[in-house]
Amino acid sequence: LHNTPPCFAIYVMWRVFEWIKRHGGVEAMEKAAFNKSKLIYDHIDSSNGFYTSTVKPAYRSRMNAPFRIGGNGLGDEALEGAFLKGAIANGMIQLKGHRLVGGIRASLYNAVTLEETQKLVNYMKGFQEQNMK
Repeated sequence: LHNTPPCFAIYVMWRVFEWIKRHGGVEAMEKAAFNKSKLIYDHIDSSNGFYTSTVKPAYRSRMNAPFRIGGNGLGDEALEGAFLKGAIANGMIQLKGHRLVGGIRASLYNAVTLEETQKLVNYMKGFQEQNMK
């Protein structure tokens, strides 16, 4: 060997694969990703424009759901800031969108549960009810 393999990365990868196997395998991960993203996108699409997806339906990710709040699809930074502050108060962190595009980004990685995703959707519904103009 000319180089030492990245032992820690290999170990972590093994642990993740074992976790995936214990939770039903790749098929279960795919089903969970579909169900979680459907919860988020269904609410965004039924919000009468309060929430808007920044991605056309055919290209939407099952792992990251970016969206804007208010501003006719361009986003209202004050509303988005209030949303993020309230989310943190409710134990939901890291929802701020990418620094170049702004907005909100819900990351629905494998370890995020359907129940946690439903908690976010419930928060989105409540926030919309409180802030609908």
